[in-house]
Amino acid sequence: MPWYAYLFAPAAFLFHGITAARNILFDRGLIRSQKSPIPTLVVGNLSVGGTGKTPWVEFLVRKLRDEVALGTLSRGYGRSTKGFIQLLPSSTAAEVGDEPLQLFTQFNEEIPVFVGEDRVGATQKIQQLRPELQLLILDDAFQHRNLNPDFRIVLTPYSSPFSKDYLLPMGRLREPRAGAKRAEVVVVTKCPAELSQDEKNKLAEELAPYLNSEAELFFSSLTFGKPYQVSGPKQTDFKEVIALAGLADNAPFLGYCKQQYALVDSFSYPDHYAYRPEDAARILKALGQEKGKNAVLLTTEKDAVKLKSLAATEMWSKISIFALPIQVALDPIQEEQLLQRLRKNLLHP
Repeated sequence: MPWYAYLFAPAAFLFHGITAARNILFDRGLIRSQKSPIPTLVVGNLSVGGTGKTPWVEFLVRKLRDEVALGTLSRGYGRSTKGFIQLLPSSTAAEVGDEPLQLFTQFNEEIPVFVGEDRVGATQKIQQLRPELQLLILDDAFQHRNLNPDFRIVLTPYSSPFSKDYLLPMGRLREPRAGAKRAEVVVVTKCPAELSQDEKNKLAEELAPYLNSEAELFFSSLTFGKPYQVSGPKQTDFKEVIALAGLADNAPFLGYCKQQYALVDSFSYPDHYAYRPEDAARILKALGQEKGKNAVLLTTEKDAVKLKSLAATEMWSKISIFALPIQVALDPIQEEQLLQRLRKNLLHP
């Protein structure tokens, strides 16, 4: 933590008091939490982002969709609209948010995807619209305590676990570390592929004071799939890339591109960034250089859904855009343990 973060300690202390008091009111029933008419699985975190929630929602959908009729619900962060919306083939990232649209596109519109700020009200509307649904996976609703979910998974990144983080604005935590006690499962995400048992034990020991006695701890890493073309002039093979990412944590994606390809240039943007014509101009300039003449633009699937909607515009239409899938990797034994726990608590309670 940089030295200047300590300047924000008074504000973090005040924020701690507010969030802790709010949690106490909910825990004691002085503020009411409501159950959803459909069983709910929340995937969330304690920090402001960068834990890998969207790949984890995709992972859970893939693993459970053949066993149960499910849908997903999120706030739709960054969208220009408000209220409850069910995604349609005509939906755009501006209307519904980039992450919900990514999920809708990823599963070929087979999984119903919804957005709504009011999670309790949204679950009730979903039950009316899709009474056959047996499970809702909620993205980033851990702090939305008006909803009392049936199961909670909290994610924390290997590079910055919540046990070493601090409350906003001193650190990146949205609530005190003790909030993790509400979770049935905690996952350390973005771990090195070969994480030793000693390192796992050390992390488990550090996190243990903040977990409830029945919580299970898992360790996951990221894998990258085969790139596929999203838009632009057709290109079947490439070795040179211009990497572009607009995630809460761009480092894993950009690092992989640098390892696997001849990296001509890279562009790193903030999470939920809205791309503009001048961004295309910078990319076209890099493609016009001698070293970039055979390159393609390689981006994340989250960014791809936004760039695809711009593909018809003059500048973006000149760029061959490829998406690189990012997926969760979990030890097979731990994967089965997790699925068994979910089946017991959600599918066959």
